[in-house]
Amino acid sequence: MPAVACFVDAAVAPPPGYSFAWDNSPTSLPAPEPFSGVPPPANTTIAAVDSAVWSPSDSATLYKVDKWGAPYFAVNNSGDISVRPYGTATLPHQEIDLLKVVKKASDPDSSGGLGLQLPLLVRFPDILKNRLESLQSAFDLAIHSQGYDSHYQGVYPVKCNQDRFVVEDIVKFGSGFRFGLEAGSKPELLLAMSCLCNGSAEALLVCNGFKDAEYISLALIGRKLSLKTVIVLEQEEELDLVIDMSRKLAVRPVIGLRAKLRTKHSGHFGSTSGEKGKFGLTTTQILRVVKKLEKFGMLDCLQLLHFHIGSQIPTTALLADGVGEAAQLYCELVRLGASMKVIDIGGGLGIDYDGSKSTDSDISVSYGLDEYAAAVVKAVSFVCGRKQIKHPVICSESGRAIVSHHSILVFEAVSATSRDAPVMSQHALHYFVEGLAEEARADYGNLSAAAIRGENETCLIYADQLKQRCVEQFKEGNLGIEQLAAVDGLCDFVSKAAGAADPVRTYNVNLSVFTSIPDFWGIEQLFPIVPIHKLDQRPGARGILSDLTCDSDGKIDKFIGGESSLPLHDLEGSGGYYLGMFLGGAYQEALGGFHNLFGGPSVVRVSQSDGPHSFAVTRAVPGPSCGDVLRVMQHEPELMFEMLKHRIEEFVQSNEDGLALANGIASSFHNMPYLVAGSSSCCLTAAANGGNGYYYCNGDDYGGGADSAAAAGEDEQWTYCCA
Repeated sequence: MPAVACFVDAAVAPPPGYSFAWDNSPTSLPAPEPFSGVPPPANTTIAAVDSAVWSPSDSATLYKVDKWGAPYFAVNNSGDISVRPYGTATLPHQEIDLLKVVKKASDPDSSGGLGLQLPLLVRFPDILKNRLESLQSAFDLAIHSQGYDSHYQGVYPVKCNQDRFVVEDIVKFGSGFRFGLEAGSKPELLLAMSCLCNGSAEALLVCNGFKDAEYISLALIGRKLSLKTVIVLEQEEELDLVIDMSRKLAVRPVIGLRAKLRTKHSGHFGSTSGEKGKFGLTTTQILRVVKKLEKFGMLDCLQLLHFHIGSQIPTTALLADGVGEAAQLYCELVRLGASMKVIDIGGGLGIDYDGSKSTDSDISVSYGLDEYAAAVVKAVSFVCGRKQIKHPVICSESGRAIVSHHSILVFEAVSATSRDAPVMSQHALHYFVEGLAEEARADYGNLSAAAIRGENETCLIYADQLKQRCVEQFKEGNLGIEQLAAVDGLCDFVSKAAGAADPVRTYNVNLSVFTSIPDFWGIEQLFPIVPIHKLDQRPGARGILSDLTCDSDGKIDKFIGGESSLPLHDLEGSGGYYLGMFLGGAYQEALGGFHNLFGGPSVVRVSQSDGPHSFAVTRAVPGPSCGDVLRVMQHEPELMFEMLKHRIEEFVQSNEDGLALANGIASSFHNMPYLVAGSSSCCLTAAANGGNGYYYCNGDDYGGGADSAAAAGEDEQWTYCCA
């Protein structure tokens, strides 16, 4: 093992009775193979390409970008992730280099940037628009090709992403084809009612979820405002409230039923469907609802049937089975006298998160938009044709498929564990051996002898025994920390030389998994994570990602493709190493919490333009500050600062020093909780305000041409004067 000579000089005389194996003799442990790239796991094929000729296309294959990313993401010739805002219709000059967007957002004002701190959420409304248009086109094609006698008009379930600009964009982009919204709570209903005032007059507002009198009243008020609200009964008892409130408000309601179908799929997301699902009515309950509506002369109000097989429906065969069952139920409701008009197939249109097109995975689906729409139209058409029932309007609640692609979470790797074993000097080796107990010395001698014989496995056994004995000596107080560190280094070096060392490194990232990727922690949902640059270079390591939180669950150690580590580049040079989490536009923002009081990311909204870099930042919002997240937990940053200011006055004699300390504390309240590379810039300026006074006012760090949320902080000026 020639490499071991770097650890211990071969010329050093060994302790009496022992010989060193750490030389260049042919009987030493063989040197490990030169590390020339990413060691591939057994189930991954990586082309044996020399790093000098590694190309962006090699990275696209390695990270499967062309599979899960099509048609919106690719690797460009510069080795950066490229965004194609119009999908397949994107022209070469319209592609957006994601790294340039990040630099524009994060560079300081003085360099022409917006001064936003990472992590950063980048939204692309052009992708959102393309997703809506693609979904509508898929159904239009299926309806035309199959001679279907009605139309498709979808609704967006706002629970997927309630961001104001996302919802407003969907209403605006979908107004030309009557796209509506779905709400599942009172605040979501208020949001939907407000947004649809600017939408299509024909758009549906589907009201799902558990309901009380206030919820139902809001929905009925929507009818008075010429909004097409449909109250979907999730529980049988809700019907009494609908009848009662509609009479009090003198509003004729439009009612829907959510049915519990027998059809369900077996994956994680299938738990919301079937006879034991959380929501919906059984056939017995549906019959009772029909009879009660008939009794009160309101059977004509029943116009919509809703069902939900479950999110991420894996195959069109399962989809067609469920839609066929629901269509049969729809026809029966028509036969019973209901004025049925709409069949709402719910959600379930899946996303292929890993690009595998698998039929038995929670993170993949085996179809595209066209196949999905064709299966739905065919199933409804067949059942209604057989029963000679007029074709209903087809509605879907395809939230995940609409918003997942449009946003990218970008974060930075700030450090990584070292792969290099420490070098032990001649003196250190002698000191180390002399301090060992008799049993540990014996292990050391056996380790040396095994190395001479070239017995790698035996070396590992004796190295482990040596380490355990030294740990026990340390616990008993008979070994110093220097010697314990030496044995750790020696054993790590032996493992590496024997080819048994774990090649996976830990990359520490400026992120909270609990805040920004909660589905990974909560349900082990996998998202594509890829370096957004350096993709023209062969990655030289494999790593897992560890976040900033003080929680052992705050790590990402599972990746698409069944991998337990991710190919990554070494952290070297300046400029940062940026990673992107893709396809996370649904649910992550609403589900994210405040573990360790880390708030959400900064946000930029980016549209394609004819400018020099093919994009324009139309909105920039800094992430929540320390003060913001403290307020969430009922703390009062102003009073906290006042307390600390008085403490400064009590213990710091110099006014100048006190001013500097107060300024630093005030800045911390106004900065984001995440790490800042280099020297931090403040959102506040502090200056002496006559005598011993302090005056604090907001700075313009987040200015620039973008619409910034920093402006909202203008009402948050702090003025404090020392007593």
